[in-house]
Amino acid sequence: MGETALIHSILLAAVETSVPVTPEWSPTVGIVMILCNLFAITVGRFAIKNPGQGPALPGASGLFANFGIPELLATTSLGHILGAGVILGLATSGVL
Repeated sequence: MGETALIHSILLAAVETSVPVTPEWSPTVGIVMILCNLFAITVGRFAIKNPGQGPALPGASGLFANFGIPELLATTSLGHILGAGVILGLATSGVL
């Protein structure tokens, strides 16, 4: 019993020292996430080699012509990864 308590306390100490600063949700955090998603969609719009191979977006015209559901899912997934990194970076540096 003593060994497991020691192992748990060592693991807990390791976890507590490595947890990054995470901000609470605020409109600023939401705006940062939206901007990162818009950036990823813009880059993906011009970087995807074979657009429009899957199902199309309903009512897509103009800017989103030949930009389907697979492209939207891929670019917003990248946008959320970028957004999480930017939010954690800004929170760690004290900006958020």
